[in-house]
Amino acid sequence: MRKVLAPLLLGLGGFFLTTALLVLMWVPGQVKKTPLDTKNTSRAIGDAVYLTGDRTPAKGMTRSVVDGQVSDSNTVVFQTFTCLIRDPDGTAGDCVNAEGTDSKLINASTDAFATDRTTGLAVKDQEHYLGADASPHEGLINKFPFDVQKKTYPFWDSVLGRAVDATFQGEEKVQDLNTYKFMIKVDNEPAEISSGVKGTYSDEKTLWIDPMTGAIINQTEHQSRILPNGDVALDLNLKMDDTTIGNAVKDAKANGGKLGLVGRMPLIAGLLGLLSLALGFILMRSSGTPQAEGSPIEVTSSGPDTTGTAPAAGQWAAPGDPDLTVERTQALPTSAVEASAAEATLPAPEATIPRTVNLDKQPPRTINLEKE
Repeated sequence: MRKVLAPLLLGLGGFFLTTALLVLMWVPGQVKKTPLDTKNTSRAIGDAVYLTGDRTPAKGMTRSVVDGQVSDSNTVVFQTFTCLIRDPDGTAGDCVNAEGTDSKLINASTDAFATDRTTGLAVKDQEHYLGADASPHEGLINKFPFDVQKKTYPFWDSVLGRAVDATFQGEEKVQDLNTYKFMIKVDNEPAEISSGVKGTYSDEKTLWIDPMTGAIINQTEHQSRILPNGDVALDLNLKMDDTTIGNAVKDAKANGGKLGLVGRMPLIAGLLGLLSLALGFILMRSSGTPQAEGSPIEVTSSGPDTTGTAPAAGQWAAPGDPDLTVERTQALPTSAVEASAAEATLPAPEATIPRTVNLDKQPPRTINLEKE
């Protein structure tokens, strides 16, 4: 049995160690990538002042969809649509038409960009994926990298048309999920605040990021756009709604659990491999070990009975009779100590009475053969 188990355990040990190395070196690079079937809708609520109007409730919506036809193994292409509307009575949908003087629409826009599936950074050659009409992008756009670090990251600002600093602020819980908090701050930057309109732009944005997947869990923003004459073009306060935050937390926990399992697999497989190899070597060594000293060895011998015990009367056999041999089994001592002890316990030989045979000549017997 040991001869079968030993090579089997050695084989299993090699398999587990190979699996550990494979998972450690190759698998993370394959699973830590933005999926190519991503579809995401986020909603935010707040209030806004638009042009000369009063401050009213407002809501925003962003829908992002991956363009799988132009994405590849390293780069993912997103098509996004953003809509910001006034919602004074709380009954407006995600977006409205721009027609009519009483339209509730503040702004609606589309964007397309290509990012690295692992780092989340915009790729340099946007035209390769989006054609000649592609607009340049830089930095992070809609997510952070996998395994987020506690450092400053460049984050895309569509109004300025460049990346600004997203500074790490600390760790905070969002619905029992640990997140990294980042802040973006832009103060009175000259910018094109609307199509063909120059002005001053300020933005203060706070992002709560899942450190394992890089997903945005929560976001708040205060943005203002001021016309050259000092009038307010837009003053906006927004925060993600509870449903969007809840869905983000749920997805982050599910995806984080899968990535955590991948991270633990090398350790588990490595320990199983080492244990299997150790047991295999132990069984291999024990199966080749000679019999331990002091164990009796059973020896069977055939030959004349030399114990000194005479056969019973009538039991003498003729020469050549096979019954002259007696089969005996005895345990041979395996050490000098056992030999001495065995010799001491042997019974003393019985005294043998010598047989006397009278060899003197007997007087001859006389037989009278004469006839009477």
